[in-house]
Amino acid sequence: MTTRDQADTRTGPAAPHSATGEQDADLDQADPRLARSRARLLDAATHLLATGGIDAVTIDAVTRTSKVARTTLYRHFGSSTHLLAATFERLLPRVDTPPDDGPVREQLIALLTAQADLIENAPLQLTTLSWLAMGSITPDPGAPPDSGAVTSLRAQVIRRYREPFDHILTSPEARAHLGDLDTTFVIIQLLGPIVFARLTGLHSIDHHDCARLVDDFLTAHHNHKETTGPTPSTP
Repeated sequence: MTTRDQADTRTGPAAPHSATGEQDADLDQADPRLARSRARLLDAATHLLATGGIDAVTIDAVTRTSKVARTTLYRHFGSSTHLLAATFERLLPRVDTPPDDGPVREQLIALLTAQADLIENAPLQLTTLSWLAMGSITPDPGAPPDSGAVTSLRAQVIRRYREPFDHILTSPEARAHLGDLDTTFVIIQLLGPIVFARLTGLHSIDHHDCARLVDDFLTAHHNHKETTGPTPSTP
């Protein structure tokens, strides 16, 4: 828990264990008033995040902007970390899978270009990735684990990025040309340079760059297959 979270918790009532995901939906269905107050809180947090960044999303600012009582906020969210995670999750953009009627190379280039455009033109998307990166993926022994809201957000980000890649790379055509792939590592190989270039401002990635990344990946994988031979089939 961050220092700001501790301050938020100290000034408010004892925060109950907050629901996330399906539990939130169940609560909203059970009491429409909770649905409305939750929506107002997230609307306020979204506005504060867009206009003032992460530091602007505090318990005091959100309750003041939304005109929702602090006790009600804590009924939905256990801390400002939980509130931020829910806000980021609400703002996650959709990543569409390109049509699967073309060669694997063209599908990968189209997908990578779309994701590069998203990272370049949607500042909150990069903010989400940066905020998640501040937490430990494998925390040290004894360190407090990520909250359920942060875990849910991380899972949603991973799912939205990897589903289109899985769709392409597990297709019969991709398997015939590339064999069985570690799709997690493929995502790291292809998206990693784009995220690094955007974070550092080193280079603005365009369609031509995405084509080079895909071609380099396909060439390296082809050379690797020639060196190691075909992947043994699983009986």
